[in-house]
Amino acid sequence: MASEFPDDDDNAGLVAKGRTGDNAEPLTISEISQALKRTVEDRFGFVRLRGELSGVKRAASGHLYCALKDEKAVLDGVMWRGQADRLPFRPEDGLEVVASGKLTTYPGRSKYQIVIERMELAGEGALLALLEKTRARLQAEGLFAAERKQPLPFLPRTIGVVTSPTGAVIRDILHRLADRFPSRVIVWPVLVQGQGAAEQVAGAVRGFSALPEGHPDRPDLVIVARGGGSIEDLWSFNEEVVVRAIADCPIPTISAVGHETDTTLADYAADRRAPTPTAAAEMAVPVRAELAATLKDFAARKERAILRPVQLGRERLEARAERLPSPETLLQPQAQRLDELAEKLRRGLTDSVARGRERLQSDRARLNAPLLRSRIDQAQQRLSAVARLMVSLDPDNVLKRGYVRVTGPDGRTLTDKAAAAKEAALMLKFRDGDLAVATGGAPAPRPARTAPKKGTPPKQDDLFG
Repeated sequence: MASEFPDDDDNAGLVAKGRTGDNAEPLTISEISQALKRTVEDRFGFVRLRGELSGVKRAASGHLYCALKDEKAVLDGVMWRGQADRLPFRPEDGLEVVASGKLTTYPGRSKYQIVIERMELAGEGALLALLEKTRARLQAEGLFAAERKQPLPFLPRTIGVVTSPTGAVIRDILHRLADRFPSRVIVWPVLVQGQGAAEQVAGAVRGFSALPEGHPDRPDLVIVARGGGSIEDLWSFNEEVVVRAIADCPIPTISAVGHETDTTLADYAADRRAPTPTAAAEMAVPVRAELAATLKDFAARKERAILRPVQLGRERLEARAERLPSPETLLQPQAQRLDELAEKLRRGLTDSVARGRERLQSDRARLNAPLLRSRIDQAQQRLSAVARLMVSLDPDNVLKRGYVRVTGPDGRTLTDKAAAAKEAALMLKFRDGDLAVATGGAPAPRPARTAPKKGTPPKQDDLFG
C-alpha cells in the first residue's frame, strides 16, 4: 500500500518542516481528541445497545460505571447518579441489558464509551436471572431462614394492610374478614407497581414496625398484598429494600402478592405466604362460627367429663348394691342369737325364781313371831346400853356436881397445870355458863387450826386427856 506522504528526502529530516502545498499546522492531542469527540457524538448521538454487564461498580459520588460486552467486543459505559438512582433493578455482573444513550470519547484515556441514560433488562429471561441472583444472595444472608419465622397470632385484634387503597385487593380482604371474624383493619396506602413503589411498600412495613408496643394503632399482624400481574408488574416486591423491610419486621407478616402461581422474594421473607389476598384474610383470623361451635363442644365435653365420674360411681354403686345380701339375710344370725339369748333369759329367770322360792321356804322356820320379837328385844337392850354409855362419857354432865372444865381460848380442854400456865386466858365452863379468867402469862404459840370442812361437826375433846 502506497504511503500518503511523498517519499522524498525531507521525510528523514531532523527538524519538522513545511511540505510543498501543505498549509495546515500540526494538531495538538487535545485538538484531535475534541475533534474525535464531536465526530463520535454527532454520528452516534443516540444508540441502543444490547450486551452483558461486566465490572459493575457504584462510585461514592453515586455514578455507576460498567462495561457492556458480547463475545467479540467490550464497550465501557457510565451512568450518572440521577439516572442510576431511578433504575428499577440493581445492576449486577452477568445480567444482559439493553442500554440507551449516546457514544462519547474520554480523552484522558483515549477511549470511547457510552453515557447510559436508560437501562433495561434484555427480556424476561434476564429478569428471571436477576431474580435468582438476588434470591441466592439474600438467602445466603439468612433472610429466608426458617428460624426467623414468627408464628401468626391466633386472633389479632388489629390487622395492618399494606396495599393500594383503590384496588380490588383491599375490598376482597375486608369482605373476607367480615365473613370470618370482623376485625379492626388499618390500611397503609402505597403504590404497588412502577417507580417508587418498592420504597413506599418498604416504608409502610417499617412504619408499622416503628409503632411502640401498646400504641392503639400498632397491628398484631401485617398483610402485604397485591393482585396478580406479570413479572414486571410484581417486580417491586422483589426489590431488596422491600425484602429487608419484611424480614426485619418484628410484627408477624403475611405476603399475599399475585396469584397462586406468582412467587416473589417478599414471599420468602414473610412469616407466611398466602396464594391470594383472600387466602391471606383466611389465614389471619379464624371463623367465628366455628369458634363458637368449638367452645360449645368444649363445654359439652367438660360437662360430660364432670358427670362421667358421677355416672360411673352410680353404676359401680348399683352393681355393688346388687351383690350385697338382703337385710333379712344380714339380720338372720343376729335374730337367731337374740332368740337364743331370750330363751336363756327365760330359763335363767325361771331358775332364779325357783331358787328364791326354795330359800324362802327353807328360811320360813326362822321367820316366826317369837324369834323376831326376841331379836328386837336384844337390839333395844344394846341400844340402851350405848345411850347410857354416851351419857356417862359426856364431860359436861359432871358440871352439875360442882366440877369445872378448863379450856383454852381455842376451846381445847386443858388437863394439867403446865398447859394452863401457857395460856394468857382460861375459859372455865360451869354448869350454868362460862367464865373467862386471865392468867397474866404470855400465850404460848399454837399451831394454826384448820377450819373444819363445811358440814363437818367440831371434834369433841377427850375427857380423859
